Amino acid sequence: MRKISMLLLAVGSFLASFATQAPAEELKIGAGGAPTENILKPVRSGFESATGIKLYIVASGPKNAFLDLQKGEIDAAAAGLDYPQWQALMTKEGAEVKDPAAYTPVLIGKDKVRVIVNKENKVGILSADQLKGIFSGDISSWKEVGGEDTPILLVIGKLTPGTNSRFFKKFLPGKEVAKDVIDATTAEDVRLNVASNPTAIGFGPLSLVDASVKAIETPELARDITLLTKGKPSSKVQKLIDYIKGDGRKFIKE
Repeated sequence: MRKISMLLLAVGSFLASFATQAPAEELKIGAGGAPTENILKPVRSGFESATGIKLYIVASGPKNAFLDLQKGEIDAAAAGLDYPQWQALMTKEGAEVKDPAAYTPVLIGKDKVRVIVNKENKVGILSADQLKGIFSGDISSWKEVGGEDTPILLVIGKLTPGTNSRFFKKFLPGKEVAKDVIDATTAEDVRLNVASNPTAIGFGPLSLVDASVKAIETPELARDITLLTKGKPSSKVQKLIDYIKGDGRKFIKE
């Protein structure tokens, strides 16, 4: 009986200590493709180990992330845009920022936008004029740029408007984007579509490039990656910022 009593006491003590443990802190960030793929995913494991804070990434795109931040549903938002560009995007999307001064932008990195094709594609270099022709639809076959005589399939992410805006502003001045495209969602979905379609082409953040696709040599395009909070960053958001700018740099492609 004594052994059973001691066992029950030990089990009771264990359960009591488990019940009194405080739940882990959580940090929820809404983000576009560039911060998600370039920064937040790469640093997540190290950040959680270093701080004990669980990092949740909501890859909803910069517009939805900003709206969620306004409603207090997330702790911070992040996008591959500087703050004025982000405000301009919101206005364009019919969601004008009423009080820009109520938010605190923090630059957390830079991103290079890379053009990707299927790894079997023979084309290795595209000029600015060729990119303009391809993404406007004026160039419709890979043969026109040194590849096979096959139709070009354009892949564009719906949830990467910041990336799209920067890319089209640089490479499609005065031209409309072709209407016949494969609609992807996130930056990762762009990569998956390009990897599975031999004649596809897309673009996205630098970290998108892996062994499943081929990066094309093009004129360079880089942009800021901004983290945004309502008011000043909370202590846990500040811990993320400090980690990204400190120990987390070793996990980030630059």
